[in-house]
Amino acid sequence: MFKKTLLAAGIAGAALFGVQATANAASHSEGDSFQFPGEFSANVGFVSDYRFRGFTQADSEPAIQGGFDWSHDSGVYLGVWGSNVEFNDAHLETDFYGGFANEIDSLSYDVGVVYYAYPGASDRFNFNFFEGYLSLGYDFDVAAVSAGAAYSPDFFGSTGDALYTNAGVSVPLPADFALDAGIGYQMIDQGSPVTDWSIGLSKSLFGFDFSVSYVDTDQNAVGADSTVVFAVSRSF
Repeated sequence: MFKKTLLAAGIAGAALFGVQATANAASHSEGDSFQFPGEFSANVGFVSDYRFRGFTQADSEPAIQGGFDWSHDSGVYLGVWGSNVEFNDAHLETDFYGGFANEIDSLSYDVGVVYYAYPGASDRFNFNFFEGYLSLGYDFDVAAVSAGAAYSPDFFGSTGDALYTNAGVSVPLPADFALDAGIGYQMIDQGSPVTDWSIGLSKSLFGFDFSVSYVDTDQNAVGADSTVVFAVSRSF
């Protein structure tokens, strides 16, 4: 499921947290029971720096993140996700998304749309924007690979058309560690192209999910410099 992040930090940020808890909703009427279709889940986590496609979104400070999702056996899903941010007068990011994801043998796919909103930020900045996305993945057992693309007709800050493409790989290691790496390329109508990449290790232990990743871009701008991002999350 695409969230901003979809593989580690270009892929980077993506995969830093996923804590999930499931519950079914039921109502009763005249002795008959009705179970709401699909499954609900929740996630919460902490990152030492929220990086989106290589750029810090929290002024290189820690962020608390979390969301709620609903998914159906058919592959349809809806969700909302949020994080604290720190730029201009934006202090909160809230993403609303929906799509269709499924798997055929070892091939997975995901297609959907996401709306990035920054409640409380001045309209003059035009931060809010839509993206449509598509991703494909294949698990070879010795490694899982993925590739994706996201397109916006009016990107963040009214910078025009934007296309982001990315690819990643995850390699299982001994002791249930995993080596994750990814690269992304952002093209913007009113801006210079940006390449971001990341590499890191992840592991689940005692109900917690841990990861540490090195994230960098080809830009010399403040907030796009190299950094190490630490993440921890817990399942409920």
